[in-house]
Amino acid sequence: MTPTVVLTVAGSDSGGGAGIQADLKTFAALGAYGVSVLTAITAQNTRGVRAVHVVPAAMVAAQLDAVLDDMRVRAVKVGMVPDPDVAAVIAERAHRMPVVVVDPVMVATSGSRLADVAAVRPLIACAQVLTPNRHEAAALLDRRVDTVDEMAAAAAALADASGGAVVVTGSELAVDVLHHRGETLHLRGVPLDTANNHGSGCTFSSAIAARLAGGCGVPDAVLSAKQYVARALLGGSSWQIGGGPGPLNHFP
Repeated sequence: MTPTVVLTVAGSDSGGGAGIQADLKTFAALGAYGVSVLTAITAQNTRGVRAVHVVPAAMVAAQLDAVLDDMRVRAVKVGMVPDPDVAAVIAERAHRMPVVVVDPVMVATSGSRLADVAAVRPLIACAQVLTPNRHEAAALLDRRVDTVDEMAAAAAALADASGGAVVVTGSELAVDVLHHRGETLHLRGVPLDTANNHGSGCTFSSAIAARLAGGCGVPDAVLSAKQYVARALLGGSSWQIGGGPGPLNHFP
């Protein structure tokens, strides 16, 4: 049987834990065929990002057109978008993408800045599902998002702006907040004490895209993705890869 095709539009992580690499591993683990468009090349490891090379917007456009002209892409995950020109290329082609999940990547786990709000904001209206962590939600809304109640309010505000579903993640209590079709859902998990969480946001958003491509509705796709990330975090919790926050085990 031919697998479902899912596209990731994101940056490359030379350490293999986040970005394109995490997305393709996630798609494979969930039974989808992953294709990719690179928006940036990063020199990074578990300790941090050393350098970022932005792929020219024309090359991003050429990659997107090559994939969309030939393959039946069922869902798209958009991750690191380093500048507004690249965002414009993606937004111009959003009508060719049946389902778009936007992970507004702005700061890496190590604390390195990867993009600014100006580069992310044009993509909000393209998203059927938006997956900011609470720090990214705060940046997009220019207000504090610390508590679970504030996460819920942020999810509702961003849903109003995007017209789609919004999941705000990042609670230390392992509570993520989904706002979908006027309803707010608190998705509760079990906190896991592990430093190996590099790429967890990328993995979450790409898992949502894979599940949506497979026919799940938004709430089921989000819950399934949350459960998958929990298994991946647990599976890699004892790994010692590098001297900083390590990756998840995408094949737990």
